[in-house]
Amino acid sequence: MGDRFVVVPVDGGGDAAEHSGSVVAQATRLTGGDGGEEEPKVEEDPVFEPQDPNVAVPILKYNREPNKYGDGVPKENSPFINNTDNDKSNSYDGTNMALFEEEMDSNPMVSSLLDKLANYTNLTQGAQEHEEADDDEGSKKKAVKSPQMGTFMGVYLPCLQNILGVILFLRLTWIVGTAGILESLAIVGLCCSCTMLTAISMSAIATNGVVPAGGSYYMISRSLGPEFGGAVGLCFYLGTTFAGSMYILGTIEILLTYIVPKAAIFVAEKKEDEGEALLNNMRVYGTCCLTLMSVVVFVGVKYVNKLALVFLACVILSILAIYAGVIKTIFEPPDFPVCMLGNRTLQNHNFDKCLKEDTIGNLTTTTQLYKLFCNGPNATCNEYFLNNNVTQIQGIPGLISGVISENMWSEYGPLGMLVENKKLSSVGGSDPTQDIYLPYVVNDIASFFTLLVGIYFPSVTGIMAGSNRSGDLRDAQKSIPVGTILAIFTTSIIYFTCVVLFGACIEGVLLRDKFGDSVKGNLVIGTLSWPSPWVIVIGSFFSCCGAGLQSLTGAPRLLQAIARDGIVPFLQVFGHGKANGEPTWALLLTGAICEIGILIASLDAVAPILSMFFLMCYLFVNLACALQTLLRTPNWRPRFKYYHWALSFLGMSLCLALMFISSWYYAIVAMVIAGCIYKYIEYRGAEKEWGDGIRGLSLNAARFALIRLEEAPPHTKNWRPQCLVLLNLDSDQAVKHPRLLSFTSQLKAGKGLTIVGNVLEGTFLTKDAEAKKAEQNIKSSMTAEKTKGFCHVVVSSNLRDGVSHLIQSAGLGGMKHNTVLMAWPGTWKQSNDTQSWKNFIETIRETTSAHQALLVAKNVDSFPTNQERLGEGTIDVWWVVHDGGLLMLLPFLLRQHKVWRKCKMRIFTVAQMDDNSIQMKKDLQTFLYHLRLNAEVEVVEMHDNDISAFTYEKTLVMEQRSQMLKQMQLSKTEREREAQLIHDRNTASHSMNDKSETLPDRVHMTWTKDKLFTERNRNRECNSNVAMRDLFNMKPNQSNVRRMHTAIKLNEVVVNKSQGAHLVLLNMPGPPKNRGGDENYMEFLEVLLEGLNRVLLVRGGGREVITIYS
Repeated sequence: MGDRFVVVPVDGGGDAAEHSGSVVAQATRLTGGDGGEEEPKVEEDPVFEPQDPNVAVPILKYNREPNKYGDGVPKENSPFINNTDNDKSNSYDGTNMALFEEEMDSNPMVSSLLDKLANYTNLTQGAQEHEEADDDEGSKKKAVKSPQMGTFMGVYLPCLQNILGVILFLRLTWIVGTAGILESLAIVGLCCSCTMLTAISMSAIATNGVVPAGGSYYMISRSLGPEFGGAVGLCFYLGTTFAGSMYILGTIEILLTYIVPKAAIFVAEKKEDEGEALLNNMRVYGTCCLTLMSVVVFVGVKYVNKLALVFLACVILSILAIYAGVIKTIFEPPDFPVCMLGNRTLQNHNFDKCLKEDTIGNLTTTTQLYKLFCNGPNATCNEYFLNNNVTQIQGIPGLISGVISENMWSEYGPLGMLVENKKLSSVGGSDPTQDIYLPYVVNDIASFFTLLVGIYFPSVTGIMAGSNRSGDLRDAQKSIPVGTILAIFTTSIIYFTCVVLFGACIEGVLLRDKFGDSVKGNLVIGTLSWPSPWVIVIGSFFSCCGAGLQSLTGAPRLLQAIARDGIVPFLQVFGHGKANGEPTWALLLTGAICEIGILIASLDAVAPILSMFFLMCYLFVNLACALQTLLRTPNWRPRFKYYHWALSFLGMSLCLALMFISSWYYAIVAMVIAGCIYKYIEYRGAEKEWGDGIRGLSLNAARFALIRLEEAPPHTKNWRPQCLVLLNLDSDQAVKHPRLLSFTSQLKAGKGLTIVGNVLEGTFLTKDAEAKKAEQNIKSSMTAEKTKGFCHVVVSSNLRDGVSHLIQSAGLGGMKHNTVLMAWPGTWKQSNDTQSWKNFIETIRETTSAHQALLVAKNVDSFPTNQERLGEGTIDVWWVVHDGGLLMLLPFLLRQHKVWRKCKMRIFTVAQMDDNSIQMKKDLQTFLYHLRLNAEVEVVEMHDNDISAFTYEKTLVMEQRSQMLKQMQLSKTEREREAQLIHDRNTASHSMNDKSETLPDRVHMTWTKDKLFTERNRNRECNSNVAMRDLFNMKPNQSNVRRMHTAIKLNEVVVNKSQGAHLVLLNMPGPPKNRGGDENYMEFLEVLLEGLNRVLLVRGGGREVITIYS
């Protein structure tokens, strides 16, 4: 707030008080209108302390000095709600909205929000995207001039200038002559339909919210996501860059062919070398022109923009000259004779008269034409020259001459084919091997329909010019659709009428004469124009120059915008530029790529290349619109209503078809380039969340798949471990056992569902920050261990309930976990807290109750990382009981991963005294054969030996230890209870009065306090001694003895056979039904696993997970 109010004491009585009240009210009215500004806090200001009313009455004084109570920053400085910059020090102090005052920091007043949105301006092209714009400049920021360009100047004319260009002037007549009027109309119709459909899709996207300058790249990237956006943005950049090459080549072609042919550096001595000489001239002059244009763009880009109207005027004047010339042909066709030898067209460069012999007076002499076909007066002449007459036909017979019927059909041909008029008579005798050395007009390239499509398509590009200028438009959402569609409609009419008028006015052989050799090197379209061919020549020259400069101006800014988005890391250097923001490095790269097109040197070869890149850009614009329409995302609300997903889909299909029609190999190359960029951004690029349609498509597909999965449980053939990994974190919220994540990724080989869960003790309101930190650390560990999945951190009042909640609720619909993976509590014996192993056993019980499989990894920190490669070794499976076949499936899945690939699988099963071990082995081998598993099979016999004294002793020690822990726990509980009792009595004694303190104890009226404690200690010692005597006289439970015997004997066998194995998989026995034996259960498992390094205890989920059937 620039104007401040401070409080000053003023002497006076009631009048002063009245004056004070009026000033306060006036100040409140002045400041209360804007909810974003602070009001004077009368009641909270320390100046307003109780004072003697007769001495001084405080009033508000107007002051312009900085306020000591605020920092002068406006309440809302961004139109986005989540902006919190500079808001923390401001507060809302209005009385009308006091109910919402605590939320003002995060939820701004509507008046403030609307004020900011009203003043919002678009950013210039190449600047940062609008949601990340800098607000740090403060008072240094210059006032931005509000955009004032309307539809006509801001969209229509720029699109017109970009669409009409070099192909219209240099190649359209040749396309009409080669393809014929009908097929030319088909080519124009295909290409204009493609751009019109794309413009409809683009209009829908451009009117769906504010589009900062950046044009098509911004629209595609924000609609399809950073991967597609980066790939298509770079394709559009390459297309714009190669367009610059094409315009420069067109400029040089006009210069060297039609304006100053004598400026050529390379001159062909023979006719067959003319094509190569022209290409070399184009390379030299093109490079010089590119260098000059780059310097102009680098030094004075503002002059390029100011000259845009001049270049546009050249284009419009040239087109008007064409129409004027067509009208003139009705009354007075221009005189451009074409010399024909038989039915062949001759190049009219080196002769003046279209005659074999010329009579001057009474003397008959040979002409220059004769000398071209004969070496001398008495020398032999070309046989075809002797057999056929030389005739002249009018190159432009006129609109009403009827030549349109002859130009209806195509005249395709191979390289070097002679341009002939089929109506004229021709006598044979030609030698094709010699014809290439004679002055005939021939095809310089092989022509066919698909080639012409690729050459013509660049003439309809440029429809994005309006959207690129969205930052300069008064109302972009209205101007872009209207201006772009009108420009496409106008240019389509121009192209359609030009095709028909060219075919109706110009002779076919002249149409197929690409460089105007038959009319003394005139531009073919120039011969039709009025008042002079030079109008078209000069106009097209400046038009190509301007278009080339515009491409060299726009392409670097597009690359700079992509680089500043940060989605392609290796391009970030091109985001930098001069102090004024001009993209210097991007201009250098653009010039280098442009030089590649110039070295190709042929306009007909460069045009299909940029066609591919533009078509790919248009394809993805249509895809973006179709996706957004079909997905019906809530934010999809375009103001332009005349769109439909079917039109977008048709436009997309047309773009794809045109790509392969134009050049299938260029199309494949363009797709490979875009695919490589896509995968690179996906792999290395920055993660951006732009609310794109591809993410919406993923959400829809996921929802559909989840609903389908919910319909029925998965079949055994589709069963795969969907893991819930229970992680432990240390006090710093770091992962304790990261190898558990490595093992998860190895077990799943990147497939299936993985949910990594953790439980924090406490309440969510107090542990929110810790939960976020824990989740971030777990995600970092998952990234480091290459574990793909989801993280789920739960805050619960205790660990036990938290794990239970995870097991019950993790996952969604059909994508729920069916397997729980956790680490063995290795320090359960050393820990004083019994809750750890009790939680472990309860987790086992809950997974069994939920019919989920359980995997427990012992010594998990010794498991291999994803970078290790285990050598020759074995994965040993000890199949004691069958609980669904998970034991057989897990080694197979592990061996799919490169860490375990070289390991062999061995299956051991245990035979009792009554079993036939030989038959068991055969049956097991047959079973594995049907399961399609390769494994060695071994049957281990365990005889019913007598229970050893060691087993008795081990069991006794286990039970004694358990009993001692219970006694210790009981003693600890009693001590805590006694301490609490003393504390309560002391607290109560302080609160009683003196009289109550003298009252005797009601329970022990004759005992003192010392006597009470003495008796208690004596009783406790007696009880302790009795308990110790019972402890040493106890006998082991027979059930525990049998279980210990099984654990010891099985451990001996497993250690004997599998001590050197890389991994041992073993059936996990279930916990006892009686919870009193939980600690003994942990002891049994400890004995069972003793002496083994890497062990995975497996407990099935109660269903078959592997089958022999296909």
